[in-house]
Amino acid sequence: MQDRGMSQQPFSRPGAIDLSALKRPAPAAGGAAPAGGNSGSAYAVQVDEQNFQEVLESSMTAPVVLVFYSASRMPESAQLADDLETVGNELDGRILVARVDIDAAPQIAQAMQIPSIPLVALVLQGRPQPLFQDIVPLEELRTAMNQLVQQITAQGVAGRHQPRGAAPAEEGEEPQTDPRFAAAEDALMAGDADTAVAEYQRLVDANPADAEAAARLAMAKVLQRTQGVDLNAAREKAAQQPDDLDAQTLVADLDLLGGHVDDAFNRLIDLVRRTVGDDRDRAREHLLGLLAAVGNDDPRVLRARQNLASALF
Repeated sequence: MQDRGMSQQPFSRPGAIDLSALKRPAPAAGGAAPAGGNSGSAYAVQVDEQNFQEVLESSMTAPVVLVFYSASRMPESAQLADDLETVGNELDGRILVARVDIDAAPQIAQAMQIPSIPLVALVLQGRPQPLFQDIVPLEELRTAMNQLVQQITAQGVAGRHQPRGAAPAEEGEEPQTDPRFAAAEDALMAGDADTAVAEYQRLVDANPADAEAAARLAMAKVLQRTQGVDLNAAREKAAQQPDDLDAQTLVADLDLLGGHVDDAFNRLIDLVRRTVGDDRDRAREHLLGLLAAVGNDDPRVLRARQNLASALF
């Protein structure tokens, strides 16, 4: 194991992680502990040899970001882990931050063939790939993780992690999925947002009072509009053309996918204030779609509705 100050070798593990070197301890009496480690955060977990497999399996639902650090050998790497944990909680389940202290869990670092610390890697559907091996400031981490989430969501991976501490499923129990949404969810997993929109639209047409189907339809439309979008180019265009309605609404979609919910809402509310006629109607309708995607029970939606009313009247 090398520290950051020594020469680094590339971390390259494109396939599934080989865990053959790890012997998973038997669960304690009373059932297996949830994959929560000793972290008190909703969307972060301290990884050890007992919960490592569970953490990796959770990447089948949504991305896991592994951060390898050593508080004793490199305190700034531990601060990086803390900052990633902060960002993970802000993203509200879009990622799970898995902290690996290489001194407390050396076998995991060996199994992952970690060349140096710090190292941050993405695990999606059980397959790891490196992200970076540097100390990154908190604001840059926010930007990087939001862009990562946007890219993964645009590829049709729209799952979320459950908060740590939520009641775990009973042994052998499968996650409950509403069969009405199965076809649309399968389409999203395959990266086919068009089919997902059509499936959700069919449910809404059959029952306009189905609020859950309507919310899912709204989010699928956001995914549909942002598929294949160059994130940096979209943001640059919006910055250069503040009165271009299409450019502004597209960045609002990207903000929503990246977890910047208030930014998305405020951008559109500002458009409503600055526009008239058909443009104002389009901005308002786009905002209403994003509000539906997030859900009426969210306090950010309640604030946005109040701000929209002020902008209109």
